[in-house]
Amino acid sequence: MDVEFKDIVKDPPSRAFLEKHVVGNRFLEFVSTRSPVWKDRPLPASKTQAIDLMLEQPSLIKRPILVKGSRVIFGFDKEQYRNISR
Repeated sequence: MDVEFKDIVKDPPSRAFLEKHVVGNRFLEFVSTRSPVWKDRPLPASKTQAIDLMLEQPSLIKRPILVKGSRVIFGFDKEQYRNISR
């Protein structure tokens, strides 16, 4: 599988990309909740708040983001990676 690396801090995903791929009621699964940033503020309470924070601080986006065709996986998941290559 060909892989293209993008630094999401320097070249963050667009709002449209995040709106399309961040699942509404599971939005916390797409943010890196282990980040020290959360010590200074509460977790987002909605998808909109989560995306606003991701755009403000791209390092809060769960990484890596794997895109293959129309499939998108946020964060490392060995099983999902194995399945996407089929």
